[in-house]
This record gives sequence, structure tokens and C-alpha cells, in this order.
Amino acid sequence: MDVWEARWVRAFHLLYYACLALGLILSFGEHRSPAPVTLVVLAALAGWHWFLVVRRPHLLGRLRPMALHLAVLCVLYVALVRADGSFDVVIFGLMPQPYLMLPIPWSYAGAVATILCTFAARGYLDDPDTLWRLAGSCGLVVAIGMFLMYVLRQSAQNKTLGVLEERARLAREIHDTIAQGLSGIITQLEAAEQAMPDLPAVRRRIALAKELARDNLQEARRSVDALRPGPLRDARLDAALARVAERWSRTSEVSATVSVEGTPRPLPGEVGATLLRAAQEGLSNAAKHARAGRVAITLTYMDDEVTLDVFDDGRGFEPDARGSGYGLAAMRERARDVGGTLTVESAPGEGTALCLRIPSS
Repeated sequence: MDVWEARWVRAFHLLYYACLALGLILSFGEHRSPAPVTLVVLAALAGWHWFLVVRRPHLLGRLRPMALHLAVLCVLYVALVRADGSFDVVIFGLMPQPYLMLPIPWSYAGAVATILCTFAARGYLDDPDTLWRLAGSCGLVVAIGMFLMYVLRQSAQNKTLGVLEERARLAREIHDTIAQGLSGIITQLEAAEQAMPDLPAVRRRIALAKELARDNLQEARRSVDALRPGPLRDARLDAALARVAERWSRTSEVSATVSVEGTPRPLPGEVGATLLRAAQEGLSNAAKHARAGRVAITLTYMDDEVTLDVFDDGRGFEPDARGSGYGLAAMRERARDVGGTLTVESAPGEGTALCLRIPSS
């Protein structure tokens, strides 16, 4: 589930609970206070949905648990409206739920079931003249669902096309900036080699090469920040972390270990990229600044979040000091982009611990 989809899921949840709250307000408007049985059924509707869907987003799209959940919601809804007609408004929060919870084509069947529950709750099923109204309502809700699915498919296609166009743009930009800059650096170094033993000319050429290198390093940071990290293209996150740590250990001659806790599961591309970037930045800082002798990386999968911890036994630093580094600021920005948080614990002589937490929903 990407960030855009997660926002829609939260919107449907908010709509559902807003309708429950509106029904309660309308009930207080018609009565001094709702009957106790009404409050019990209302609490059951709110708690059941929170326990089975809001807290377990990984179940969305799975037929058996979500069909059971929807059936319970429909039964409770009928009981609620039978007890207090003010809660008839809850149907506006209940009707979109089948398209959120069930896979196609079962979502259409779930939407029809919610319409049947509405007619049952109002007592319309006892009226023989209701058949055409029922058929029309079912056809309308199915047509709305088909339109929504079409819009979602078009949005997904447009998103994919946008990603391809952005990659093409970045490829052109890399060719026009970084590749040309590297070519200029090579040219300056070759000119310095040919200028030997004229030391002033050599120094001038090397100074130009260094200036080009700095400029292109900035271009590289800006360009590759928009790309998914290479190690994630062909590997799961835990395997990518192990490869990055193993390569870093070879080049830095410092031990780096990776451990995984919990049950690994697929993560959205942006989340996986953010976690991998954080590990790479932690390793880079340990090599450049910490003078560490050991680095430990722990990836933890929990029900509602994923965490990455990077600990080194180096010389530490003051996290709150000004100018603590571009890398930490970049990690915090990436964490915010995916709804996560980054905490840094360190002190001079006591090592450094980075902890990145990203919600799963």
C-alpha cells in the first residue's frame, strides 16, 4: 500500500466513524438519550471495525476475514437502525466498505449486501412494491463501484506512466550534467598529466578537476535521491541490507552485522527505500566520523510499524549540536515523507544509535 492508497483508506475509516458520530448526534436530538441497547450496538460497530480493519490493514483484500467482518457489520447495522432510526445515516459510511475490504468481483456482492441490509433495517422488504426500488438501488451502487474501480485503474496507469516519464527525465538530466561533468574531470586530469613537470599548471588543472567533482557530487545527490536504491531492485529489504553491510565491511574493514526480528513482509517501495537509505547513511557516518569498531543493524517487523536500528560503538557526538550533518537532516526529511520519525541517541565517547520508525498503515 503506497502513501496515496493509505490516505484513501484513512478517508474511508474517517467517513465510517463520522457517520457513527452523526447518528449519535441525531439520536440525542430526537431523544434525551439513546437507549442502552442502542449504545451497546453502536460501541460494537465502532470496536469491531477498529479491531478487524483499522488495526489490521494487511487483511484488506483477503476474502474470508473481510467477508466475515462485513457480515458482522451488516448485522449490527440492521440491529442499530431497528433500535433507533436516527442511525440510518450510518449507511453512507458503510456502503463504501465492500470496495475497500473485498477483492473484485466480491466487492460488488458486498455492496449489494449493504443495500439489502438498508432495506431490511427500514422494513422495506415486507413491501411487495419495493422490488423495483431495491433493484434500482443495487444497480446504482454496483455502477458507482465499477466507476470507482475504473478511476482507480486509470490513476494507477497514470502513476506508472508518470514514473516512467520521471525516470526518462532523470536519465537525460544525468547524461547532461553528471556524465558531462565526469568527462570534464577526466579531461582536466589528463591535461594535468600532460603538463608534468610544470607544477603550477598541474595544480591549476587539479583544482579545476576538484571543483568539477564537488559540483557533480551535488548533482548526483539531487538526482539519485529521486531514484529507488539499486540494491532493492532485485532483493528483499533484509537481503539488500545484508549486501550493503557486507560490502561496507569489506571496504571499511569494520564488522557490520544485520539481524531481522519479526516476520518479514513486503513493504511499499518508498518505505523500503527510506529504510535502506537510513542504513547506508548510518554506515557512512560510522566510517567517516565515528571511528567505530563494530556496527549492528536491526530490522524489526511489528504489527503496526517497521523499525530500523543502527548502532555503532564509535566516539559519538552531540546530536543537538549545530551542523550535525547533511545526512541526518536528509534522513529526517525522508522519514517525514513516509510518515515516519527518526531519533538519534549519542554522546561523546558512547557510540551512536539511530532509530527509524515507519507506520505500516
